[in-house]
Amino acid sequence: MHPKELKITDFSYTLPQEKIALFPLAQRATSKLLIYKNENILENTYENLPEILPADTHLIFNNTRVVEARLIFKKTNGGSIEIFCMEPDDTFTDISQAMQQKRTANWKCLVGGAKKWKEEFLIKPITLNGETIILSAKIIEKKNDYFIINFIWNNDLCFSEILHLNGLIPLPPYLNRQPDEKDKTSYQTTYASIDGSVAAPTAGLHFTPELINRLSLKNISHSFATLHVGAGTFKPVKTDYMKDHEMHAEFIEIPDNFIETLLQLNNKNIITVGTTSLRTIESLYWMGAKINELTKAGHTIITIEDISVQQWDPYEIYTNITTRNALLLLLNWMKENHLKKLITKTQIIIAPGYSFKIINGLITNFHQPQSTLLLLVAALIGDKWKSVYQYALTNDFRFLSYGDGCLLWKSST
Repeated sequence: MHPKELKITDFSYTLPQEKIALFPLAQRATSKLLIYKNENILENTYENLPEILPADTHLIFNNTRVVEARLIFKKTNGGSIEIFCMEPDDTFTDISQAMQQKRTANWKCLVGGAKKWKEEFLIKPITLNGETIILSAKIIEKKNDYFIINFIWNNDLCFSEILHLNGLIPLPPYLNRQPDEKDKTSYQTTYASIDGSVAAPTAGLHFTPELINRLSLKNISHSFATLHVGAGTFKPVKTDYMKDHEMHAEFIEIPDNFIETLLQLNNKNIITVGTTSLRTIESLYWMGAKINELTKAGHTIITIEDISVQQWDPYEIYTNITTRNALLLLLNWMKENHLKKLITKTQIIIAPGYSFKIINGLITNFHQPQSTLLLLVAALIGDKWKSVYQYALTNDFRFLSYGDGCLLWKSST
């Protein structure tokens, strides 16, 4: 069955409110870990991963950093309007470049209280070292489900610094609470280094520097990819069939030496930490496959737009190219185009029917019912996702972003 024909109601379960973790544990690595392998379920904790994982394992983390994307502007009449910066407008093909913009920037935003926005400009004073910086916001264009907002500020700080100074961490909407001071660090992986996400790659929240060091001492290697998590990660599937759902596209940044590392892993078990890492890594194969198909069709010039992964590409590109050859083609294409870093978007949707090309397993949190993230889990372990989630519900596992997690090994069938 083509994933387009999947009914989202087949990927539902009852999630009681009390099972949703509103706050993280004080010690990240003490979170519970459900282990699923060969249809067996075991319980453990993240801190024991060095003893759980085979020594021939390579972990892939997403090193994106959550930005303080929520800005609260006070109106002249005393009311407030919230602007949620989702991603830069389409003039930017690189989110990192957009974050480095100075004095002005255009972003796609959600606006809370938009009907009450009557002024041309909203003004927000920001104090830094005794100096007052004036940040203004103006609506440039209204789209179907977002606004293009122009920000202007009278200082040479870059936009990421403006957000850091006066923005709020965008906690997931299902937590139904305002962020507190602790969220600035707890809703951030300890290895986050590249600004760009509006949601955390939450599977990585359980890893501490000490745990990563202990993994390395057991010869469990790791590397970092970058996918900037967008607000679309929380976008519910509102259609009956998946063919009518538009998957969100997200920015990825992959240096050439990361692909070289993948090529050198040989027969190691590759486990992605988080669904974002998984979507990134699997997208690399399909980029190489698209280069292969375009080359066979006689194309001599292949652009980044030509190889960006669209929602249904994995199910509609008929190719038998090996993973190694696909990655080699992608690496050679980067060299031919003098690219040290691959910067593009991926819209890949991974659902039952998907054939995994690179990864052997996934470490992830427990996801919402009827979500594309749950579809990904079902693609990895089949209908056994129901048993896994039922076990977690009946054995006091904590769900969603601040909750516990699971280590899922890919089903052999």
